Amino acid sequence: MSEQLTLNDQTSRLDLTGQILIAMPAMQDPYFSKSVILICNHDEDGAMGMILNHPLQLNVGDLFEQLKMECHVAQQQARPVHFGGPVQVERGFVLHAPATEFNTTMGLSDRLAMTSSKDILEAAARDEAPQDMFIALGYTGWGAGQLEQEIQANAWLTLPLADHHQLHKLIFKLPSDDKLFWAMQQLGVDFATLSEVAGHA
Repeated sequence: MSEQLTLNDQTSRLDLTGQILIAMPAMQDPYFSKSVILICNHDEDGAMGMILNHPLQLNVGDLFEQLKMECHVAQQQARPVHFGGPVQVERGFVLHAPATEFNTTMGLSDRLAMTSSKDILEAAARDEAPQDMFIALGYTGWGAGQLEQEIQANAWLTLPLADHHQLHKLIFKLPSDDKLFWAMQQLGVDFATLSEVAGHA
């Protein structure tokens, strides 16, 4: 039976949920160039992810103003806001730990969740939000089979981070400018060398 396994059978079973994508140097799309992406959900219908290293010129205080929400907690106001991807850029998405439940919370693991409802910002305004939050506008989406095709076309490197401490560090602790280098280090690959190889391909 295993000898008859086709390529389609293999790719349809690919589940990258919780893994990291790293854009290959040849990626020219300005949205995704040098991006490090957490895959939040991946099934037969497609995939959804968050870019982790493209900060916007915004902070949470700016979001509070736009939403006409009062917040007098300087620590919460100063949190940076990131570009999560080109889909639904008018919506906010928050990766957070611990995985506290809000109105629209999707658990990614027992320690990490994603919330897209306003109540998590209301909790932040009261200084009652989860300790670690990564706040983004928009997300990254792929249709059924699209991500698998892009990976086969060498558009992305995949980095499984089974250790939740590493994943936590990448999402919440590292400065945006350091995330690509750190992720490449975990793979044992030098991005500059990869650029040269890709250039000669």
